[in-house]
Amino acid sequence: LAAETIMDQSVETLELLGALLYAVGWLCSLCTTMMPFWLTLSTDLLPTESLEVGLWKSCVVQDLGLQECRPYSSLLGLPPDIKLARILMCAALGFGLVGLVLAIMGLNLINSCCRQMDELSLKKVLKAAGGMLSLAAGILVLVPVSYIAHLTVVRFFDKSVPDVVSRWEFGDSLFCGWTAGVLHLLAGTLLLISSLYLQEQNQNLPVHIPLVPVSQRQRSIRIRTEYI
Repeated sequence: LAAETIMDQSVETLELLGALLYAVGWLCSLCTTMMPFWLTLSTDLLPTESLEVGLWKSCVVQDLGLQECRPYSSLLGLPPDIKLARILMCAALGFGLVGLVLAIMGLNLINSCCRQMDELSLKKVLKAAGGMLSLAAGILVLVPVSYIAHLTVVRFFDKSVPDVVSRWEFGDSLFCGWTAGVLHLLAGTLLLISSLYLQEQNQNLPVHIPLVPVSQRQRSIRIRTEYI
């Protein structure tokens, strides 16, 4: 009984930590998608202003805190890396939201008074599905963020561009995206580990064998057989 209680506490701790990291990671993914700070550019001619580029709009930010943004007028006219980042980030948000709902439904604390084998197996499947979707969302977030960061580094150290030309640098959204991807991967790993622990716990549960009452006639036959 003590070992089973310790197992329950460890599973609940893992799944709660995984669900919490999952929610924070999804919120970071949402902020990464919406914030217009993927790339930043500042020039020596206008040191008090900087140009910020996001997936949906570009902004001019001043040191005094003033910000003026303009949404992109055409989707087809966007650079290929921005279009790819849009698609992958929207897919990551969709996968992440579905996986978060499944993970919450599969928590062991939800309807914890019921301990039937079928319900525990269903919770294991829900948590495993949520963990897999969390891993998929983490990969979908890390791919566009890392790809745009790679292109930024390559263009920054391009020798064919004169040194007087200003170079694009990393924006805050890239760091938020890396954080979101890592949190998604950690959350998915914790949810999968908790589902495996729950599977081992299901295998160790005692199986209920129904007792069939023996009739008086069967008892008499058994007694006669024993005498013979």
